[in-house]
Amino acid sequence: MVSFFKSHAKQFRFLALLFVLAIASYLRLYKISGYMTFLGDEGRDVLVVKRMIVDHKFTLLGPTASVGGFFMGPVYYYFMAPFLWLFKLDPTGPAVMVALFGIATVYLVYRVGKDFFNEKVGLIASFLYALSPITIAYSRSSWNPNIVPFFAIIVIYFLWRVIARNEWKYLLWVGIALGIGLQLHYIFIFLIFTAIIWFCMLGRSIKHIHFYVLGVIGFLLGYSLFLAFEIRHGFPNTQSIIRFVLEGKGTGFSYVTFFHTVTEVVFRLFGRLVLRLPEGVAWGNYPRWIITSWITSTNLFIVISLLLVSFILYTYISRKKWTFIRLSVSREVYLGCLLLLVWLIVPLVFFGLYQKAIYDYYFGILYPLPFLYVGIIVWVISKIKYGYIVAGIICISLIYLNWQGRPFLYPPNNQLAQTKRIAATAFEKAEGKPYNFALIADRNSDHAFRYFFEIWGNPPVTILPVDQDRERKTVTSQLIVMCDNLTCQPLGHPLWEIAGFGRSEIVGSWDVPFVRIYKLIHYKEGV
Repeated sequence: MVSFFKSHAKQFRFLALLFVLAIASYLRLYKISGYMTFLGDEGRDVLVVKRMIVDHKFTLLGPTASVGGFFMGPVYYYFMAPFLWLFKLDPTGPAVMVALFGIATVYLVYRVGKDFFNEKVGLIASFLYALSPITIAYSRSSWNPNIVPFFAIIVIYFLWRVIARNEWKYLLWVGIALGIGLQLHYIFIFLIFTAIIWFCMLGRSIKHIHFYVLGVIGFLLGYSLFLAFEIRHGFPNTQSIIRFVLEGKGTGFSYVTFFHTVTEVVFRLFGRLVLRLPEGVAWGNYPRWIITSWITSTNLFIVISLLLVSFILYTYISRKKWTFIRLSVSREVYLGCLLLLVWLIVPLVFFGLYQKAIYDYYFGILYPLPFLYVGIIVWVISKIKYGYIVAGIICISLIYLNWQGRPFLYPPNNQLAQTKRIAATAFEKAEGKPYNFALIADRNSDHAFRYFFEIWGNPPVTILPVDQDRERKTVTSQLIVMCDNLTCQPLGHPLWEIAGFGRSEIVGSWDVPFVRIYKLIHYKEGV
């Protein structure tokens, strides 16, 4: 029996990888339309891409960043376009695109684990990555940060290949991936510094200068869409970023916050991704002993990960042979561990300098990292006598824990269908005539509704300021107002779309699930 498994080991490994990818595909694509997020940001993106596809209005500017008042590059819109077109302007298409990137990322985690270390690390890391509720959640909706992990792990993989296998031609792909990633989210700049430090450590030879030029060319290619906008307009976003970093209150070194932020980021990185640790606001929903177990387990994984990576590095450098463990460390394994350490430390330093809120999606450049560390833990422990028992318990426990967090345990939110239904009701009340539109909401924007109005052929007229429309031609005879709570009062509301319409009166209201729709016309005095 043992000889049978050994003789067919390659086939079994291939089947194991297919199983991992099948699970990843199921968790990311099953009923994606029902579970996907479709709110204001998603509506804004499909509006831009629809205008590219239908109206041929192409753009060199991406969405605005969440902080700093600057914009990101447009490359994500160009990734979205083929899928929105293939799905006939159904917003599910771009969500499927993100899911496919997520599945590809699972495969790349496998390749990194396998090539850096061995097949076991690759399969364990990729399987746990495929099951992680956080990585699943960010692979099932269309949003530019959601494909950051794919380009991040491409950067890491080729950084390793350049040094470990002396394949310097791959610097071109490192540059391209960095240029694309920087357009997806400015947090990607942390990986640029990771690459710089990696080559300062291991690639300082002057004979490689022409390859570094190749890397710069690759970056310019990957960044070209946004770079064209910046050159054309005098680098306004670049200047805003520099001002944000050098003058803003959101960045800078502080003894009070630096070490606290660094430890919190490491804790959340391992806890949230690997151990399904709930957000702090949800801890009150669990018994204290469960939260204590979660926190203890997370800290153990962090400490053991760092100790074992350091142990591997020391073993290679010292050439020491251990009697208690059958561990042979090659140069490729050594460089893999060293790169994982640099990949962790450099972004952590930059996170420590960031003094605003850090959200889970900011960790996109690091998502694969803790799973690779866990793969190393399982691999090294299995090399100790009877350690395979402990390794097996770790794997089974993590698989079970994360499987309990799969997205299909609860009914779908059907945000896309609900938004479409609400939009259809409002659209019908306009009766095919010109109309203005307003949304009164605490957080959401109106782009998702405007998207459907536009593809249905009667978009609302945007009310322009008086200095741009002195004859008030942009003010129509009717105003459709949506309220996301039943207590809002549209009459006299300060929202520009309502105030700009002028004095009005309500001629109808309709309750649709989650919103109330009002129809207003101009007030007729004495009638």
